[in-house]
Amino acid sequence: MFHIFQYQPLRVITQKSLSSMCLKLMLSRPVAFAQIWKSWFSSHSLLGKKNIILMGPPGAGKTTTGRIVGQKLDCPVIDIDDDVLETTWNMSVSEKLQDVGYEEFLEEEGKALLKFSASGSVISLSGSNPMHSAGMQHIKKNGIVVYLDVPTRVIMSRLKSKEMDRIVGLSPGVSLKDILQFRKQFYKRWFDIRVLCGGDVAAEVVAEKVIDAVKRYQDSELETFVSTRSSRSGKSMEEDSHKLYFSDVVTQGLALDGGLFVPERGLPKFTAEEWQGLIEVTYIERAQVILERCIHPADIPASKLAEIIETAYGENFSCSKVAPVRHLAGNQFLLELFHGPTASFKDFALQLVPHLFAYCIPRSCNYLILVATSGDTGSAVLDGFSRLNDTDKQRIALVNFFPEDGVSPIQKSQMIGCQKENAWSVGVKSDFDFCQTAIKQIFTNSDFTGFLTVEYGTALAAANSINWARLLPQIVYHASAYLDLIHQGIISFGSPVDICIPTGNFGNVLAAFYAKMMGIPIRKCICASNENNVLTDFIRTGVYDLRGRKLISSLSPAVDILKSSNLERYLHLIANEDGQLVTQLFNQLENQGHFQLRKDLLGKLQQDLVAGWCSDEDCLAAIHSVYSTTGYILDTHTAVAKVVADRLQDRTCPVIISSTAHYSKFAPAILRALRIAEINQNPLSQLHLLSSYSALPPIHWGLLETLKKTGNGDHQVCAADMNVLMSHIETLIQNHFM
Repeated sequence: MFHIFQYQPLRVITQKSLSSMCLKLMLSRPVAFAQIWKSWFSSHSLLGKKNIILMGPPGAGKTTTGRIVGQKLDCPVIDIDDDVLETTWNMSVSEKLQDVGYEEFLEEEGKALLKFSASGSVISLSGSNPMHSAGMQHIKKNGIVVYLDVPTRVIMSRLKSKEMDRIVGLSPGVSLKDILQFRKQFYKRWFDIRVLCGGDVAAEVVAEKVIDAVKRYQDSELETFVSTRSSRSGKSMEEDSHKLYFSDVVTQGLALDGGLFVPERGLPKFTAEEWQGLIEVTYIERAQVILERCIHPADIPASKLAEIIETAYGENFSCSKVAPVRHLAGNQFLLELFHGPTASFKDFALQLVPHLFAYCIPRSCNYLILVATSGDTGSAVLDGFSRLNDTDKQRIALVNFFPEDGVSPIQKSQMIGCQKENAWSVGVKSDFDFCQTAIKQIFTNSDFTGFLTVEYGTALAAANSINWARLLPQIVYHASAYLDLIHQGIISFGSPVDICIPTGNFGNVLAAFYAKMMGIPIRKCICASNENNVLTDFIRTGVYDLRGRKLISSLSPAVDILKSSNLERYLHLIANEDGQLVTQLFNQLENQGHFQLRKDLLGKLQQDLVAGWCSDEDCLAAIHSVYSTTGYILDTHTAVAKVVADRLQDRTCPVIISSTAHYSKFAPAILRALRIAEINQNPLSQLHLLSSYSALPPIHWGLLETLKKTGNGDHQVCAADMNVLMSHIETLIQNHFM
């Protein structure tokens, strides 16, 4: 066995002489002693007996970075190529490769790794080590694997002027780019931590990033969550009793004090170089990098997170780009968010969240997910949770409440057609605001939730945008849209863009604002409402006033909302996490139907947001106009955003309009906008009529399939009464879990 416990010789110091030296320094220079002791303790407690294992492609800078990290942590540094392979073989790596060939070299390299052992060291792997499974399993047992993720174009540039004979697999007919792409799958399999390394980042900076990443990996205490209604001076009783982590807030959904969970230390920041390193990669790779920084590996390890993301976006979206950006006209671009299985932006979160949820929940309890929807969430959440494996379906079920007469016929058909053995839809004889408020009240009814836990061993959880995990995938697509504009040559990094979003519950706008906080140069978020324009009034005046307002049924039902839940998270942020103020505002809204923002907070809000609204008539006119000039059909929500963008955006920078749903879901309104006189009431007939237009984009593939299956499917309908809803919930639990 080849052991390395110390790579550099150390001066022998006896315990007596060490104590004497420390005492003299402590007495003569106490401040210096404290700093040295703190530095020593920090570095040695960081590493302990574990190794930091640097992994990445040839040219990633593993050896140089390893030396600097070793110096900073005052620990041994081992380069596998120089200190292990060449010592073991008694020849250079390039000679060995030439002597035995590609496949035999990998095997010999793996055998040497299996005989290697070290403790408390910084180890730089060879670029091909990760391709030997047994060798990596062995070395990973006592180490934290750090992946130096360098863009392929940067590696190509670095290696261009270097000797190429040490790159395993390089041969006539096999390009260097192909080798680098092939190896990525192995790097992704083994790493615990990813460190993004841009082209011009100095090795000293990379070394600091490695140390910071290892500190984060070893200390999940840094990433806790608080309620928007907890004060800075005194936390809520819930937070005093125990700290809450990502896995807790995913399963709990809503804080016990009625607030929403937010990360206590805010969101991670990306440097300009890190963002630019993501320009050339796929949507799935962007999602992995961003979500790894938002979800601590103690909650979900990087390898498992990658598996979940691949499951969510790999095959379930009809477009290989997942969220493509299309030029519409002038300075306007569409972010197409409807290529998922249920044809709306909700698929981005709800193809992912069920798998995050299933991984995070304890195995000892069953869970019933409660959802309120104004339209698109319903089918998306039903589809997402129905894709869990059979074992998870037995312990996780879902009930979706929607306004029985407040969604489009196709949306209702979708929600009925997406019902599965663990997922059901219940129509409520009221509007969305009642459904959403009812769910919040059920979660905070400790008598009812306690009864379900004791009697049936079942806990309740939320999958609405009040759940923190719902927001993270939305951050990804806003960031990705900006990177796509760079990739298309429209802008360069640092150029500002505006984002225009049709919004009711404010979650999509909040996600765009979070992307801005993480380093994406978004200038303004433009909030587009329909005639339920309470948000527009609030952003313009600072007064949130529901008194005397009735919900108006519109042609854009997904934003037929008066109470915008995620606004609470935004106000908590601009109020410097003042939970007492947030509690006061939303208690006043609940009890008196209104609140007014302080002047200084309104000023902050108006630096970030502008708002406008659109009538149904203007919405239809926009659909007709865009189709007439471009051949492209907007859905009713995207048309609302288009109208508002036309009115408010100053055309000094690009504006990205979130196209949140496919027009197929709103066929009657679209046919009316296209001025079709006779409209068949059958949803399937409406889609066939639309398909005859050969418009862009084509009719949604998943929607047609779902409607074909729906037939005369049944669903439950109940009165707008809290007791009735709770009775439905108990009955569903009895039928599924008992």
